[in-house]
Amino acid sequence: MLRRIPNPPAALFIDGDPGCLWQPQIAVIGSRNPTPGGLDHARDFAGSLARQGMTITSGLASGIDTAAHRAALDAGALTIAVNGTGLDLVYPRSSARVAERIRSQGAMISELPLGAAPKRQHFPSRNRIISGLSLAVLVIEAGLNSGTLITARKAAEQGREVFALPGSLNNPMAKGCHRLIREGARLVETTADIMQELGPIAAELQMEIRNRLEPEGDTPGKPARVVESVLDDPDYQKVWDVLGFDPKPVDVIIGQTGLSAREISSMLLMMELKGMVRKHGNGRYVRS
Repeated sequence: MLRRIPNPPAALFIDGDPGCLWQPQIAVIGSRNPTPGGLDHARDFAGSLARQGMTITSGLASGIDTAAHRAALDAGALTIAVNGTGLDLVYPRSSARVAERIRSQGAMISELPLGAAPKRQHFPSRNRIISGLSLAVLVIEAGLNSGTLITARKAAEQGREVFALPGSLNNPMAKGCHRLIREGARLVETTADIMQELGPIAAELQMEIRNRLEPEGDTPGKPARVVESVLDDPDYQKVWDVLGFDPKPVDVIIGQTGLSAREISSMLLMMELKGMVRKHGNGRYVRS
């Protein structure tokens, strides 16, 4: 996804699991000074999207960003923090604890070399990577002069879907979302609204990755040998056993296998790439 933007970074520094970058991502962003309700929405939406197999990407800023990261971590899922500094620094310092968790359960990434300090010009550049990595951007709360609006508009320029939560007319942190909706962002009330829109985009990306990884000599449409090799792993066999020919939600698969959301997300993606499973709307999976 990042390669598709007009000015992709030449390289990325990564502290954590590089495999996270293969996962389908949604950026969850918003105000550094959100209302209590905004924090609740960030936790609810990020946690629900993470449990449905999405990797949560954000910018490690205080407020909505860190709430989204923590919700993904608490769900046992993956999260990616795009830094506006070198990876040997954490900005703001208040995010140090969540940054440590992200390193062990996701990835911290930056296009800046070690030692790069937080400078004003770094953050708009950082924001294009947040949106560029993601299938879509979800804005939780934003004031009219918020940098979040810049990220959302950059996402639209990159061809990404922009989602925004409506809020109270009396909440100044809702005014930025209302402006985005007037400008064409999709109003959302539930994660189902988001997953329904992202299904076709995720499927297109999945097919592109699958074609690149197709082993030489494999015959499309005949995955028997691939299935046998994958199912040698007992955890993959557990997932395969609970899947049927009726679409099943990710949270049900997690409950029936006893595996973590992070493990299930990774395994479902690999099985999808190998043509073993198909993803339906609302994050449901079925055997191919």
